[in-house]
Formats: sequence, structure tokens, C-alpha cells
Amino acid sequence: MSGVTAVILAGSRAGAADPMAVAGGVSHKALLPVGGVPMLSRVVQALRASPGIGQVVVMIEAPARSLSGYAAPSGLLLREAAGSPSRSVAAALEEFGTPLLVTTADHALLTPAMVAHFMDNVPPGTDVAAGLARAETVLAAWPGTRRTWLRFRDGRFSGCNLFWMGGPGAAAVVRFWRRVEENRKVPLAMISLLGPLALLRFALGRLRLDAALGLLGRRAGGARLAAVELPFAEAAVDVDKPDDLALAEAVLARR
Repeated sequence: MSGVTAVILAGSRAGAADPMAVAGGVSHKALLPVGGVPMLSRVVQALRASPGIGQVVVMIEAPARSLSGYAAPSGLLLREAAGSPSRSVAAALEEFGTPLLVTTADHALLTPAMVAHFMDNVPPGTDVAAGLARAETVLAAWPGTRRTWLRFRDGRFSGCNLFWMGGPGAAAVVRFWRRVEENRKVPLAMISLLGPLALLRFALGRLRLDAALGLLGRRAGGARLAAVELPFAEAAVDVDKPDDLALAEAVLARR
């Protein structure tokens, strides 16, 4: 896996300013200081220190303007964000191909150990993999934390904002992701995309994780999907709200 291109999604969602960026007085949440260092810098540093990672790409709106006051590390590739996460990943796939590691600029606690564990445990032949952390792992570190859990029959998981694009089916998965993204506020469209029975079983917590991945893979043209469980509570932290910022700064102060 040497020389894998890593992509950092640093753009803002269209239509509204990010509350964390506004509170921090910065144009993009990616530039919000965490422990005195912009989140984007922390993610770049973690990726550059990760074995197997080659070039690092940052995708953000109007890079020259958005990063005009940011001391970008030499050799960092800057690309225009494409309006949504799925569109940006599609653009990165078209330009750089696979394999591709994708993460987000608000992953302020990312470490080379997390990246290495994730890449080392992607099953061979996987088109797309996602990093997940079990609720037990996260709650053991922070019993009172509030997180958004993905509830399956075999456990509750938190997303870790680490994605692997590794095979020819990756582009089809991203196209399917784009359709889900575009219809996330239209219930009937979501039902038609995912199927009513699967949605009901997921809502009731009766769908196994492997079954969900198999279903999504079939919906995306037969792509092979996988989940990589990460044994790091910090991998589940993205800085979306003030509580996340306080938690990230407390963790960094202890490192």
C-alpha cells in the first residue's frame, strides 16, 4: 500500500456558514484552532507521518482565497471542493484513481497509528471500506459522551471519518452515495434507494453490520464493502460542536 494518495475533505456545506467556523472567527471549520493549531494542520501532519501515505490532497472551496492566510506545508496539493463530500470524492477518484484514503479536516485527533491500523486491516479485494469504533470502546474512554451511533444487531458503532477507495467498484459506490446525499431529506426517495425492509430492520436495530454492507454493495452495482473496526476511542471524535472541541483539546493536552 505504499504511495497511497490521501484526500482531506475541508470544504463547507453549501447554503450556510458553519457555526464552529463563525464562533472561531475563521472562514472554514478546517482552519479552527484546536490546542492552538488549525485542525487542518493536525490532519496533514498525521497523514504525512503515516507509513504508506504518499501525496496529500486538500479539497476546499477556492483554495487560493480560502487558504490565503494559512501557512500550507510545502508539497501539499490543493484542489477545489466540488460542493458536497460525495462530489469531492468523485472528483478525487477521477484525478488520482485508486487506492485512495479519504478523511476529513475536522479529524483533529487523527494519528499515524489510526491510519496504519485502518489500512493494514482493509480486506484484500475491497472496493470501499469505512472505519468504525464500537460504542464500548468510545464509552470506556468517555462514559458521558454523546455520539451518533449506528445501531446494528451486532452492536453500536460510531463512524471514524476514514474511508478506503481501493477497487474498480469504488466509483459506483460514490455515485450511489451521491444519490443518497441528494435524497437524504426525501423519505420516499430514500426508501426506493435502500429498500423499505432494510430501512425498517436498521431502524429497529435488527440488521447485522455485514448484512448492511452486503445490501449497500448490491445497491451500488455489486461493489465489495467492508468495515474496519478501530480500537481507538479518539478515532470517533470529529469537531462538530463546542463539546467536541473541548474534548479534543483535553485529549491533546494529555498527549
